[in-house]
Amino acid sequence: MSLATFQDLCLDVNDERAGAEFWIHVLGLDLFKYDDGDLKLVGPTDQHTIWPNVVPEPHTVKNRVHVDVWAASLEPFEGLRRVSELGQFPWTTFLDPEGNEFCVFVADVPPDYRLKAVEVDAADPPAIADWWHGVLGGTREAEGDECHSVSDIPGVPFEGFDFVVVPEFKTVKNRVHWDIRLVAGRSVGDLEAAGATVLRRPDDDIRWTIMADPEGNEFCAFDPR
Repeated sequence: MSLATFQDLCLDVNDERAGAEFWIHVLGLDLFKYDDGDLKLVGPTDQHTIWPNVVPEPHTVKNRVHVDVWAASLEPFEGLRRVSELGQFPWTTFLDPEGNEFCVFVADVPPDYRLKAVEVDAADPPAIADWWHGVLGGTREAEGDECHSVSDIPGVPFEGFDFVVVPEFKTVKNRVHWDIRLVAGRSVGDLEAAGATVLRRPDDDIRWTIMADPEGNEFCAFDPR
C-alpha cells in the first residue's frame, strides 16, 4: 500500500504574475487569485493545481527537476531561448523567461492539459524510482539503464515521473517540487523510516512538513485529511 497521494506541483518563480501568466498559456490552465493577492494555476481537479512559489534567488544552474509539455507546434516558443537543436531529440528544450529548462513534445492533437511528465535528474534512477513508487504507487517502467519511470499514479493528471541518470550532484534547491498528502494511518515518521529527511516541520508559518527524498529532492508532505 502506498504511503501518500499526489497533491499538486510547485514552481519557483522570481516574478509571480509573469511566471503564472507564462505557464497558464503553456499548460492550458486557468489563473485563480486569492483576496490577499496570492495566485495559483487551476484545472479540472485539485491535482491539476500548480503553485507559483516566489523566491529571491535567480536560476543559476541546470534544473534537476523540469517539466515536459505537449504542444501543437514550436511556434508559440519562438521568442524563447532554445538549448537543443531542432530534430536532435524527440523533444525540443527551451528556457522559460526566467531561465528554467523545459522540454516541448509536438503532437498533432495535444491534450487540453499539456503537462506531459515531470523529469528528475538522478544518481541512481532505479533506486529513486522504486522509492517514489513505494510512496505513491502506480506502475514502474524502465527504458534501459538510464531512465526509470513511475507512471499511472492514482490521481496524477500527467504521465508520471521520469528519473534520468546524470553525473553531477545536486547543489541547490530544486525550482520544481511536488506536494503529497499522507494516506490515513500514515505519518511523516513513516516517510522518515522509508529514507526521507525532514528539512522543516510545521510551525507558525507553514502547516506542512518540508522533506527531501533519498537523493535530496525537496517535497512537501501534508497530514491526512
